[in-house]
Amino acid sequence: MIVYSATKARFQEDVMTNDIDGIILGAFESATGKTTGKPEIQSWKNSLEYMERVLRDDDIPHDAGVAIEYHLPQTSKRIDFILTGRDRDRCEAAILVELKQWQKAELTQSDAVVITRFKHGPVETLHPSYQAWSYKRLLEDFNQTVQEEHIGLYPCAYLHNYEDDGVITNQFYSDHIKRAPIFLKPDALKLQQFIKTHVRYGDTTRIMYRIEHGKIKPSKNLADELASMLRGNREFVLIDDQKVVFEKAKMLAKKTSERDKKVLIVEGGPGTGKSVLAINLLVALTEQEHVVQYVTRNSAPRLVYEAKLTGHFKKTHISNMFSGSGSYHAVPPNTYGCLIVDEAHRLNEKSGMFSHLGENQIKEIISASRLSVFFIDEDQKVTLKDIGDKETIRTWARKLGAEVVEVSLESQFRCNGSNGYLAWLDNTLQIRETANEMLDTREYDFRIVDSPAELHDLIRTKNKRNNKARMVAGYCWDWISKKTPLLKDIVIGDYKSTWNLETDGQAWIIKPESVSEVGCIHTCQGLEVDYIGVIVGPDLVVRDGNVLSRPAERSRMDKSIQGWKKLVKDDVEVGQARLDAIIKNTYRTLMTRGQKGCYVYFVDEETRCFFAERMQTGPEAETLTEKPVMPAHEEVAAVMPFRLLESKVARPYENCVPLYDLKIAAGGFSDEQQIGDCEWVELPEEFRPRRGLFVAQVVGESMNRRIPNGSWCLFRNATAGSRNGKVVLASHREIDDTDTSGHYTVKIYESTKENLVDGTWRHSSIMLRPDSYLPGYESIVLSEEQAEDLRVVGELVAVLG
Repeated sequence: MIVYSATKARFQEDVMTNDIDGIILGAFESATGKTTGKPEIQSWKNSLEYMERVLRDDDIPHDAGVAIEYHLPQTSKRIDFILTGRDRDRCEAAILVELKQWQKAELTQSDAVVITRFKHGPVETLHPSYQAWSYKRLLEDFNQTVQEEHIGLYPCAYLHNYEDDGVITNQFYSDHIKRAPIFLKPDALKLQQFIKTHVRYGDTTRIMYRIEHGKIKPSKNLADELASMLRGNREFVLIDDQKVVFEKAKMLAKKTSERDKKVLIVEGGPGTGKSVLAINLLVALTEQEHVVQYVTRNSAPRLVYEAKLTGHFKKTHISNMFSGSGSYHAVPPNTYGCLIVDEAHRLNEKSGMFSHLGENQIKEIISASRLSVFFIDEDQKVTLKDIGDKETIRTWARKLGAEVVEVSLESQFRCNGSNGYLAWLDNTLQIRETANEMLDTREYDFRIVDSPAELHDLIRTKNKRNNKARMVAGYCWDWISKKTPLLKDIVIGDYKSTWNLETDGQAWIIKPESVSEVGCIHTCQGLEVDYIGVIVGPDLVVRDGNVLSRPAERSRMDKSIQGWKKLVKDDVEVGQARLDAIIKNTYRTLMTRGQKGCYVYFVDEETRCFFAERMQTGPEAETLTEKPVMPAHEEVAAVMPFRLLESKVARPYENCVPLYDLKIAAGGFSDEQQIGDCEWVELPEEFRPRRGLFVAQVVGESMNRRIPNGSWCLFRNATAGSRNGKVVLASHREIDDTDTSGHYTVKIYESTKENLVDGTWRHSSIMLRPDSYLPGYESIVLSEEQAEDLRVVGELVAVLG
């Protein structure tokens, strides 16, 4: 939808009436059937007059197209100003301008995020350059007209009131500014030149009309990119009943239409792989040309799974596929092919910062998509606003004429695969009675410690292995460090620590340095680590064998039980039952984040004794004294993610590739090696065996952001061409690798070249760079002379597992 569309000449005439804001408002009300607030009307008046002045150049054609407030399909976003025409080569072009009235901004530590002041105070918001660029990528990724007719899109941002203070143009945001240049108060002539560079001739082919009416479908480039991110990423491998549900969802997606809507409810407890399955569906259904989004109520799962998919924390165009659950209250019916809702139990009734938008998030999600997939665990409702349950989903599905299909995930991949631990926890927290009255700690590493300091030390030690151990606590301490960073939030005796919320934000659980902080339910639900340390606060206590909730002990800053006093006053029995469920569910969720172990400190002594009495510790149970956990080579995982073939069935490079010891691979080998010289392995089905491929195991932590310690990796023999930015297996007599102590290494290859007068070039230096969550790993820098002896043996193709 476009609110206002005209030529440049007509736009200038409308501005000269001194009523451009009224003209746009009239067009807005006509197009949307509703009005808007004074701040937006005022922004039209101010910003559009500045844009009109920029266009006062005869080299910008009078018949160039002007579009204002173009509503991007599938989103609530609008592009402020678009100028269309043809460039110097007569190719169709559109300039996308993000307009801001800002005068100041503040730096943050989050990629593409700044702080600026709005009516109600300082707010974190997206950097204008990233905003403009993300709109470009949305159109390129989902608009068939842009894709097939090769319309050039050129984003930029114009902050006409902003004097450069080094913040909005800070080097931290340079990647985004390169993609979409930012023009400030003194830069009107620069913006004018930017426009003239890309629009030299007028718009005679109704470019914006064609874009507006273009078919919405994901581009092949987007589908291929997503698929390549998922391929070989062992974070997202489907196992057991996950695969069954995955195929069921794909089948349902094929059968849907606007008149045949489907709803799939997937029920599963902690660790059954709901999120892994959700991300796989996002990729697979995009490949099938469905318009898909991954949806959650809280942002932590979106940020973490996006980072795991892309391999970094930077915002990219993939971010457009991850959305909050409050985004669909104004979306027309059946806009999406599929909406995949993770943590559906956390959905709210209303949307918006003040819970004033829409009617019901479940209704709006079902309405907006032909297939809605809800991943749910009703025992993980942790706030009074959480409304997600199967019956509510069924009710709205019936009202909207959607067929409901229900499946469940049973296989347990967290808590060491121990359903017994989960049943014991439910029984001990008195959530439900089970037969599991005692916990055998040999099945799952559950421990009770004597102090929070001891607990945190234990978690720090465990974290040294692979950055997968974190501390969490019940929200019983105020977040005072938000305003006074030198103060500590959680103080228990001599132990002092801070909440994670400020420094690392919602992606805290995978940020390397955040092990020193403490997380809460709002930043870890839906996520997992190997080892979790839990401080059980005074909001959960045991008295005379009864597990009781004490909502008054929660921090006054915690919104999850806001209004609890009125709830209890209106109906003591019902209100107390809801509070009991929320607080017990909170600790159940916290204590099931650890795949391999959960260590707990109880603030209350009687509660500690109650849990301790229900633990059965066998003679083989570990003591609390920890040895250094950096693994020796022989301790890495021995399970191979492929099948070894016997010599009688191995057909080299037809059905298998060689498996080499890394030292042998780095030391040199050839295709002439006989079958007896090495093992031969069958590759996963997505890889075709061919000459030049080989498998080796990579040991160590220097590349653990990309290659977990002990992973089996597929390499290809090194070929000619640029290796910059690639992960390589290299050997050099002067390399002393930190992990292997050998003269070979797996690192990211980066080179600096020097152009020579004869037109050739040479390496001035080569750097082999680690990519680790852990400190202590340094780049290997080779001089020009040393580089001559470097042998790049192979390039990483994929991490197999």
